[in-house]
Amino acid sequence: MTSTPAAAGPSRFTPSPLEPLPHQLLAALAQHRMATTSQLHQLLRPDASRQTVSRPLNQLRGRGLLSHVVLPNSNRTRAWYLTSDGARLTRDWPGLHGRPPYPITSATAASMKTPHTLTTLRAHLAFAADARRRGDEHGPLDWTPEVAHPLGDRERVIADAVLHYTLNDGRQRRKLRAFIEIDRTTMSSERLAAKLIDYARFWSHHPPAVNRRHPGPRTEAGPLWQRWYPLYPRILFILTGASPHRLARRIEDLQDMTAQHPHVAALARDVPLGAATLDDLEAHTPSAPVWIPLAGSPGPRPWHTLHP
Repeated sequence: MTSTPAAAGPSRFTPSPLEPLPHQLLAALAQHRMATTSQLHQLLRPDASRQTVSRPLNQLRGRGLLSHVVLPNSNRTRAWYLTSDGARLTRDWPGLHGRPPYPITSATAASMKTPHTLTTLRAHLAFAADARRRGDEHGPLDWTPEVAHPLGDRERVIADAVLHYTLNDGRQRRKLRAFIEIDRTTMSSERLAAKLIDYARFWSHHPPAVNRRHPGPRTEAGPLWQRWYPLYPRILFILTGASPHRLARRIEDLQDMTAQHPHVAALARDVPLGAATLDDLEAHTPSAPVWIPLAGSPGPRPWHTLHP
């Protein structure tokens, strides 16, 4: 799966109701790769009728900028994506700086990406709706899917998404970031938990500082992650696709990895780690006490109150 360059960073542009809706639709699909009509409605015009979104989508399709696949067993639900022309049009838009869009060139390719992409967007919609309710800042482009960071030796850690979120608490504003991992129960629990090792390696990775102009001892560079983040993002696992009992067991495996692996345990002493089910996020909101800490004191809590 194509991944976003690590240097993409947070979005500097968020579509607002003051901009043309067709522009917002193209930007959202360039950012999120694919979305259903209902998801675009919830993301961009939650207080308007669904027809407000479906009409310009069909107009953009008529202009050859969008296409769609019909999801199976879904009452003909459409999942939209950019065509080659749509990708070329949005390539240089300021809001997508550092994240060039790519076209999905066939319905077959689109359908292969659909389940994971739409599930990731479901998680984003839960955070976006919660931010509107709370008066926080989190827009359509403040969730960047498939962000890759180098680990050295041609290795990378790829987050399913990077979340940028600003809490507004009275006169105080608190900027939060999170690496998001979406688990649809399509891999073994051991492989899922092993992702924590990659994040621990990225957290501790220091590239060597090279000074070619002044021979002498090299000074150690700071950790690589500081090129993109002022603080290392918290890590949030969002689980779905199985019974509550099975998902609870997978969260226990994440906790076991955190306790038993020395590098992950060191990460957990500095970085908040948590897990929740997608059903709980949608039923109770992400700011509800539904997140299970992977280390430290037990007991569910809101995601923004997780601490090392």
